[in-house]
Amino acid sequence: MDHADLRTALVREARRLQPLGLATGTSGNLSVRLEAGDHGGMLITPSGIAYETLRPEDMVRVEFTGPGTARWDLAREPSSEWLMHQAVYQARPEAGAVVHGHPTHATVLAIQGLEIPALHYMIAAAGGAPIRCAPYHTYGTAALSEAAVAALQGRKACLLAHHGLLAFERDLAKAMWLAREVETLAQQMVMCLTLGGPRLLPAEEIDAVVEKFSRYGLKAAPPR
Repeated sequence: MDHADLRTALVREARRLQPLGLATGTSGNLSVRLEAGDHGGMLITPSGIAYETLRPEDMVRVEFTGPGTARWDLAREPSSEWLMHQAVYQARPEAGAVVHGHPTHATVLAIQGLEIPALHYMIAAAGGAPIRCAPYHTYGTAALSEAAVAALQGRKACLLAHHGLLAFERDLAKAMWLAREVETLAQQMVMCLTLGGPRLLPAEEIDAVVEKFSRYGLKAAPPR
């Protein structure tokens, strides 16, 4: 299967990473889940290709062959963070797309090893509070993948120490929406820290909004 629609969507959303402030240069990466054989797979952005030059045929189809193992067309390398994307899909069956980037405010908090607490009800979009910060590990390693999955327990987004942001959702458009919402929360957190720190919402309010958010969020436009 060519999955032309998914390839086109990946190119479109990858070109939005920089305008949305989620990435600079060739940093950041996107993927969508595929069903392929017993282990599943994904389409993921390639390594080292500028977003403005991406074409649908550049997207790399990766077939999962087991926990932490995969194969792909050797003519083109997947993102160096393919292992982290794979780990999310294998740990979280509800994940349909993964976004990883280095947005400024989320990365500032990650450099400091700070999590995002319940400073605004929109944190419920990520599954609750806090949005955790995974400990630092070298990019592209199994250790980083394991740390990210642990930080995502009960959440759909996390920070990566000295690195950036990771988010997933059921589809690519919603994952991009969530990544941008988390960066906005990170910006609010950074600004609150200049005023002595944020005032926090109680846990029961966040739980109530998480339940409401099961019926809220980015929706596809109705057909015309």
